[in-house]
Amino acid sequence: MQTHRGKIRMSIALIAFAIVALSLPTPLTLASTNHTVIVAQYRQDVPVTLDAASANEISTLDPSLASDTVSISVIENLFLGLTNMDPATNQILPELATAWEVDTSGTRWTFTLRDDVYWLRYDPATQEADRIRPVNAGDVVYGIKRSCDPRLGGYYGTILAKVIAGCDAINQTPRADVTDSLVYGDTVQAIAPNDTTVIIELSFPASFFLSMTPLVAMRPLPAEAITGYGDDWTDPGTILTNGPFFIEEVARGVRRRFVRNETLPQDLLSGNGNIEVVNNTIVEDLSTAFALYQRDRIDSSSVPPAELQALLEDPDYQDQILQIFDLSVFYFGYMHDKPPFDNIHVRRAFSAIISREAFVAQLRGGRGLPAIHFTPPGLAHAPPINEIGVGFDPVYAADQLAQAGYPDCQGLADVTIVTYSGAGSWGEFWAASAERYLGCEPELFTIEQVEFSVLLELIDSDTPAQDRPNAWTLGWSPNYADANSFVNDVLSCTAENRFRRNCSAVDDLIEEAAREPDPAVRDELYAEVESAFFGPEGDFPLVPLFVNADYILVKPWFDGPFQTDGIFSGVHWDAYSIDMAAKLAARG
Repeated sequence: MQTHRGKIRMSIALIAFAIVALSLPTPLTLASTNHTVIVAQYRQDVPVTLDAASANEISTLDPSLASDTVSISVIENLFLGLTNMDPATNQILPELATAWEVDTSGTRWTFTLRDDVYWLRYDPATQEADRIRPVNAGDVVYGIKRSCDPRLGGYYGTILAKVIAGCDAINQTPRADVTDSLVYGDTVQAIAPNDTTVIIELSFPASFFLSMTPLVAMRPLPAEAITGYGDDWTDPGTILTNGPFFIEEVARGVRRRFVRNETLPQDLLSGNGNIEVVNNTIVEDLSTAFALYQRDRIDSSSVPPAELQALLEDPDYQDQILQIFDLSVFYFGYMHDKPPFDNIHVRRAFSAIISREAFVAQLRGGRGLPAIHFTPPGLAHAPPINEIGVGFDPVYAADQLAQAGYPDCQGLADVTIVTYSGAGSWGEFWAASAERYLGCEPELFTIEQVEFSVLLELIDSDTPAQDRPNAWTLGWSPNYADANSFVNDVLSCTAENRFRRNCSAVDDLIEEAAREPDPAVRDELYAEVESAFFGPEGDFPLVPLFVNADYILVKPWFDGPFQTDGIFSGVHWDAYSIDMAAKLAARG
């Protein structure tokens, strides 16, 4: 998932909707006119409230479109999936699916669903919810097929297309040629023979498929809400959800507020958490968020780099500071279809001028592991972190720039580097390294900081070339514990391909590694892939910088699986607890 560190409602009248017979699948169980009004049970004078701060807006609440950590973490709490990722152990657990089996070919998966989960609409004005109808197998099939639709432009459609049979045929069809009947017809091999059975056919026996089933792009979706409200279907008061929380408010630039869905069956909760309300205030400056933490206004906070050493040595904070390793890899991305990074030698040169050790020490306060290839340690088939990749090599960099025809940076095109908010110093470090090791003039570089959702729009592969930057900052978190989640889902030319890189022999190698059943052979193949990208003769689609290792502050009254939750999925709010009496006492 796209990473930027910084994570509900019921009322109703039946939505009138018309579905063309060949266009969209009619849910197998239609909405009833006998609506049940559910009053929010969390009401009390002081509900158990999680107060948090975030520097970033939600890009989308649509599970078919979300790709960034902020959006995915919210969606995790709004929509249930076929399976769930245990927040403490990161093992796959049943969620909507109570059981599953795969045939002897390894390609046909059958999931059996529970029938006691409902679509609900929450009204923020009345704080009441209406029960619409049960969630059924048709909703799962609809959600998968919709995610395959290239007209939506969802990143995860390209990921599902590599595994689910027929999804590739849809996802790779030119958008102008795609129709509803094509998307929701029989091409994508996901079917619902009855209300509680989903059958998914794979293109090959992907050993990692079960670990993909918690993906937000595979969540069931209510077709009637989407067709009835269009792009507005995720608005507060309109959205239908089935998860542990409802949306109370989304005020861009100000705050987000969510409330507990107390009607969810208890065995579907991710833990024994007691949080009833989640308040998330938008605070772009980390120092401001830290000040709010010190004043007991928020329950957790990232640590400003300048404060880290003092906090580590302060006995008052010994029980509040935690170190987190989340396997996110941050990087500079290159646009391969724009000068100067359309030249492979320039890409190699600009990667080799960055001392990852200095970058992590100076800009991250030591919070990270220097990375010279893409797949992080901890994932199946990942090469050792320091064995493959050029890394920092100024001599190699200068030679490569000369081979590109730009000795001492003479004649090199201007470079625009776009970073998300708070990462402007990353671009400055890169530009200073180019000046020091390649002889580039500072005026060559323009560094722009933008809000995260704006960054995603700027680097979208469909954005006209003249509007895209030459390079940008981003990170990727694993969606499942396999190297395929990095090299295939991000670097392959048939992925969303924001880099606009051309297909080459390495893409065949990536495909071979995904399909290989022998684990030892997969180890060798993924090592070859990383070398083909980041070795001395590599293509360098991006510049790997570091594997994230961070520190967070957590108040004594706040408890939960902070060090394990959210590594492979969104954070589960229902796994956390707050001692509200202790919190209120601290606030005076």
